[in-house]
Amino acid sequence: MKAKQPIAATLQRRDFLRSAAGGVGIAALAELLAADGLTAAGPLAPRAPHFAPKAKNVIFMFMEGGPSQYELFDPKPALQRWDGQSLPESITKDLTLAFIKPTAKVMASRYKFEPRGRSGMELSELVPHLGSVADDICLIRSMHGDAFNHHPGQLLLFTGATIPGRPTLGSWLLYGLGSETENLPGFVVLTSGKGTSGGTTNFSSGFMPSHYQGTLFRNQGDPILYLTNPPGVTAEIQRGTIGFVNDMNRMRYERTGDEEIASRISAYELAFRMQSEAPDLVDLSDESPETIAMYGIESDNEHRRQYATNCLLARRLVERGVRTVLMMDASWDDHTYLNQKLPKRMQETDQPTAALLKDLKRRGLLDETLVVWGGEFGRTPMVEIRKPEEAANAGRDHQPTAYSMWMAGGGVKPGYVHGATDELCLNITADPVHVHDLQATILHLMGFDHEKFTYRFMGRDFRLTDVSGSVQHGLLA
Repeated sequence: MKAKQPIAATLQRRDFLRSAAGGVGIAALAELLAADGLTAAGPLAPRAPHFAPKAKNVIFMFMEGGPSQYELFDPKPALQRWDGQSLPESITKDLTLAFIKPTAKVMASRYKFEPRGRSGMELSELVPHLGSVADDICLIRSMHGDAFNHHPGQLLLFTGATIPGRPTLGSWLLYGLGSETENLPGFVVLTSGKGTSGGTTNFSSGFMPSHYQGTLFRNQGDPILYLTNPPGVTAEIQRGTIGFVNDMNRMRYERTGDEEIASRISAYELAFRMQSEAPDLVDLSDESPETIAMYGIESDNEHRRQYATNCLLARRLVERGVRTVLMMDASWDDHTYLNQKLPKRMQETDQPTAALLKDLKRRGLLDETLVVWGGEFGRTPMVEIRKPEEAANAGRDHQPTAYSMWMAGGGVKPGYVHGATDELCLNITADPVHVHDLQATILHLMGFDHEKFTYRFMGRDFRLTDVSGSVQHGLLA
């Protein structure tokens, strides 16, 4: 993917056009705008990837904080032998930990694992609903990354680097593919829980123009503030106002070539079109009672209702052509009270998560929608106790060296477990998958060669996978 022309070159061409006469100048301007991706269809016009994709859309279910693989996805009976003991220095000498010391005692998981589905995938008793769709998921038990704190870990996961300022996954996909919907953003962000460490940097467009950044939808009322016109402002008045403002912006764009002006034009136009589409999107009255019950939306628990609604909205968004939906659920950072908080959180999220996969599948959308579930890292086998006087206070620290994530649909191998870890899940023993490998695989499924998918900024070609990463063909169907 080749980046747009430098602004200096655009300026020189437009300086020439301002001196051109009448219709000739207008025709030439239209041609040059088209070359810059700024036709009447806007900068988000659909574009073809490098090759035929397996998936058209991505739903990234980001569990902020780092879910524990020990309690959910990677059974480690050997922990029972070490329970309450410190590990030998020979095992822990190279560990980099956020809050605890390598001498901290091991804590065995108290939850049972059992084979699920025809695939026999071993999953925890905490995820019975996910277990019912085990034959649709591709479980990666050999994930690893480079960051053991939240914000750097989230930046690595979404931008490919541990420093802020780079475009996120959804922005890359919008830049490479454009949008299939004219009346909704191509990259939508849905939130639940208390907020994420990375915040807006998880869906920022970085050094790309801002029309590629994610659009945050609110949990109540209008999805976006001020989407509804105030009393007395009709659609005709709104259309006229936006038309005038955009005419002025276009004149300025022709003089400067500033892509942020193009982003502003696109944003005003999209906001106007969303006034008719967004209310219908969030109105769930056209969903059957069976669907509402399947997701568990009518729960009295606020977090469950919020998360379940987001799962259903994610399906409705991809159904309407939204390219990327980022669901951010916070917080899974269980340094304390792990055995109280995690079961509760699974009761709130397990059913809606499985319902999303079932709903996509029965509507024929799962094959073309890639679903990704996971956090920025996993947890340690050693216990963290911040209040020694409370036995129930036990939790787990951050661990980026070996953890689990899963994918479904969109061209990945269903009912499959990829990779393995040692008996303590401290190190990977088979088929390691680095965060950059995951990114390369996602881009491959969306039709891109991650090494050729670049954006030029400050004289350098950048890519999502930075300078590493390889497609994990073992994950592909």
